[in-house]
Amino acid sequence: MSDPAIIVPDSQHRGLVARLPLPWRHFALLARFDRPIGWWLLFWPCTWGLFLAGGGDRWIMVGWFLLGAVAMRGAGCVYNDLVDADLDARVARTAARPIACGAVSRRAGWAWIVVLAGIGLIVLVQLRWQAQIVALASLALVAAYPFMKRLTGWPQAWLGLVFTWGAPTGWVEVSGFAHLAPLAPLYLGCWAWCMGYDTIYACQDREDDAMIGIGSSALSFGRHVRAGVTGLYALALAGWAGAIWLVRPDPLALLALLPVALHCGWQALTLRADNGDNALARFRSNRFAGLLMAAACYVVGTSG
Repeated sequence: MSDPAIIVPDSQHRGLVARLPLPWRHFALLARFDRPIGWWLLFWPCTWGLFLAGGGDRWIMVGWFLLGAVAMRGAGCVYNDLVDADLDARVARTAARPIACGAVSRRAGWAWIVVLAGIGLIVLVQLRWQAQIVALASLALVAAYPFMKRLTGWPQAWLGLVFTWGAPTGWVEVSGFAHLAPLAPLYLGCWAWCMGYDTIYACQDREDDAMIGIGSSALSFGRHVRAGVTGLYALALAGWAGAIWLVRPDPLALLALLPVALHCGWQALTLRADNGDNALARFRSNRFAGLLMAAACYVVGTSG
């Protein structure tokens, strides 16, 4: 079991969520409303696809994407907790999750998913029909994700497919199904970025995951977690550079990636995989990395 002194609790009951009366607080915690980093990580790739495709003036759509990210990340967390309740109860960091500890029933959890998915549906109908198709295509990937840790030592690779689906959705919202060439390297970069930051996140649970026998890239990399994260972030930057080049084949355009490259380098080089606080801080810093990448896509997309 992990040393209690360095366990970072899954929910710290801070901010507005801490002021909610029970049982509303339990439902807010179940959807991770106390941990906004998750919806930022889901939201930023939407803006990357939107901006890089030339939608830098679509600010109302940016707002819809943010609302959708909050709702669908919440729904995904509830679904994940329903599937993983038995495992969560055996991991120190997640044992107090509302379903794992019995504070919210499974029936109430499913009802909460319906509510959150209803908000997601409102967002879905704001998209052009091509983007609606792309967005709906992610549902099978989302449904399968919670089972991946039971089947493979690399569940973060699947999460990379799921959690960055906003990039193709945002791109197709602007361009439809025409001019898809930049989308492949963009999505590759997003996938590698997500796998990198979630490997950092998984460093918090390495001992517990090993004890209960579930997979994790933080375990699979072994002593080479920092090298693995560095390689993934390098692949992310290479993919993003390829996408930018296909949008604007100008060496100067690639300089837009310099801030996010420096930030990702800082994360990898200062990561201490055996320290939960350090890993969580590096993981959370990807909210800023997402902003830097959004700025790069906006600059390139509006000047290409």
